[in-house]
Amino acid sequence: MKKLYDKNELWFALIWIFIYCGVTIPIRGNLGDESIFMLLGLLLIAACIFAFVKKYRLEEKYGLVKWQGKASDYWFFIPMLILMTGNLWRGFALAYSGVSQIFAVLSMLLVGFIEEMLFRGFLFRILLKKDPAPVAITITAVTFGIGHIVNLLAGQASLETVIQVLFAVAWGYILTFVFYKSGSLLVCIAVHSLVDAFSVFAGENITMEWVYFGATILIAVIYCLYLSRKPAALKKSYE
Repeated sequence: MKKLYDKNELWFALIWIFIYCGVTIPIRGNLGDESIFMLLGLLLIAACIFAFVKKYRLEEKYGLVKWQGKASDYWFFIPMLILMTGNLWRGFALAYSGVSQIFAVLSMLLVGFIEEMLFRGFLFRILLKKDPAPVAITITAVTFGIGHIVNLLAGQASLETVIQVLFAVAWGYILTFVFYKSGSLLVCIAVHSLVDAFSVFAGENITMEWVYFGATILIAVIYCLYLSRKPAALKKSYE
């Protein structure tokens, strides 16, 4: 993978995304997120990504560093932290029983790490090197959202998938902007992981589900317009 990384970082990012989809789609479709096989597959992917970044000392490039902002500026993250709890607005209920619930929670935490590394780390970083920041942010956010269409292959309903894609695009903009402006991917990983983990504790409340969806779209627009006016922490390129 190092030879591919040195030769073409874009293909390096895309191949990792293909690997992730190729591993998770069949398992999700046949066994579900609560399967031990899903957990083990995600754990293997996460370990490989982390080992690669650590071995070649790419932590700073891909944002695995703490935020360097002042303590008084932590309100910067408040809108994202509020939306993070949205899946719990529907009430509280266990999606699975027994050990299956534990497997599902751990899998969702790993999904947050992997998807942030793939989309905000690998993909966004190479796009930012080649394209203007607004273009790189948009491609990353939309690609992240469209990537959820693959859930159709796992048996998810078409309307639910469309809503999930729009929801993911909104989150894609938020997370990419935050990474670009803060320079740290750690907070994005934490938020993304908890959003996914909270989904397996969410109750059934259609009204609040639509409220969460609408709030996410609205806040994403306002939040990203605000963030667009702040100085960027990431460099245009990385040598």
